[in-house]
Amino acid sequence: MGSTVQKTATHGTAPVDLAGKNAMVTGGARGLGASISRALARAGAAVDVADVRRELAQDLCRELKAEGHQARYTELDVREPAVAARFFRDLDQVERPLDILVNNAAVDVSKPIEHLSAEEVTRVVGTNLLGPMYLCLEVYRRMVARGSGHIVNILSTASNRTWTEAGPYAAGKSGLRAFTHTLFKEAQRDCLGIGVTGVIAGGMETPFVLDRFPDADTTKLQSPDIVADAVLYALSVPHGSVIPELVVVPRCETSWP
Repeated sequence: MGSTVQKTATHGTAPVDLAGKNAMVTGGARGLGASISRALARAGAAVDVADVRRELAQDLCRELKAEGHQARYTELDVREPAVAARFFRDLDQVERPLDILVNNAAVDVSKPIEHLSAEEVTRVVGTNLLGPMYLCLEVYRRMVARGSGHIVNILSTASNRTWTEAGPYAAGKSGLRAFTHTLFKEAQRDCLGIGVTGVIAGGMETPFVLDRFPDADTTKLQSPDIVADAVLYALSVPHGSVIPELVVVPRCETSWP
């Protein structure tokens, strides 16, 4: 790794140095996940880009490695608890503990409830709620044993209020917000070295939005890089403090508060 490689990212005037940290970003291959993966890698972390989209994830890893950063692709369907458990057992064997987990992977089916299928509901809730919970079950106990770590769960304004055609998505994100609050309280009890943060993100100019709503007014959406900066900020707070929840929305966001 060349000596000219930048090892820190910046948030305002304060550097965020994650050198020596191991991080995982689920859904890390594109959109917000890719922005977070880039931000963590450029701050010095070794990043596992976890996704089911192999080619996109591998392209991102090549991009980051070409910049002199550490990144590797991990094929992971967060809906499969056995796969998550195997991944963490593998990390245990090579003594590469995870310092930062960002649960970002999410899907949506924008349909009225009367037209939804059971399979669609299961896919959305399985990805957006159960998947992050499965990963937290694996990583949290390991962080407690080591006495440190940080879990960031990407939420949504749908975790605070909802709208039509968003039933499973709002249910999943609301549940994840409640789980995040509970995990935060348990970390206060179990290990003060563990940070738990929920990031409520408003509308972003990403494929997650634009693939479903191609006519969306992009001037009313925010860049995913802004939300990635918010994640870095949550990770930069000194150990005596923690940010349990952070809200980042476009100024014209209609779904907040």
